[in-house]
Amino acid sequence: MKILVVDDEALLVKGIKFNLESEGYTVDACYDGETALSMARSGSYDLIILDLMMPKKDGLQVCQEIRSFSTVPIIMLTARSENADLLVGFESGADDYITKPFNILELKARVRALLRRASIAAPAESASPILQKGHISVDEQRRAAFKSGTPIELTMKEFDLILFLMKNPGRVYSRESLLDLVWGYDYQGDTRTVDVHIRRLREKLELNPAKPQYIITKWGVGYYFAD
Repeated sequence: MKILVVDDEALLVKGIKFNLESEGYTVDACYDGETALSMARSGSYDLIILDLMMPKKDGLQVCQEIRSFSTVPIIMLTARSENADLLVGFESGADDYITKPFNILELKARVRALLRRASIAAPAESASPILQKGHISVDEQRRAAFKSGTPIELTMKEFDLILFLMKNPGRVYSRESLLDLVWGYDYQGDTRTVDVHIRRLREKLELNPAKPQYIITKWGVGYYFAD
């Protein structure tokens, strides 16, 4: 597995690189946003760890531009703890975030969780049927989503979330439950992370995001996929 680490704090990058390489990962590193974007375009990375505040291009800009050509899992590093800043990171396409200072064991756990979900094998000839409801369809084996037959680019976490909801139609899940079941570990972030991902899924998959047919809110409880 190949990981790109991007942060303007050279000592921090050195520590992250050492710890990830000790886990068997191949790790490249750089220290500014422009170089990060160039490396992301030219390298085949399985995951990118990206600092929010960097010279030349900040992490949000880099994340947005990467999302224009790749769905590689991205973990955002941030020294900020305000909810608004973290939600903006998710809006830009990040799959996860971790706030500085952080425990390296926690970062490694986040890396393992994201890579585990991203490493689903290519479909075999006997691939399971596509999940479909109305104009929304999802191919689990190919990790592909479609709106009225047109392919729709989803981030890894967006795909995980819509797949989970479509596999459990009609069942309402709280934000906390979705963080636990979809994110797959004891997530310490704001539960509004789920709201951001639901909104993005509606914008990408619903015919009218303002009046969703399938990705439904149960007010005061959570979300469900209409059966």
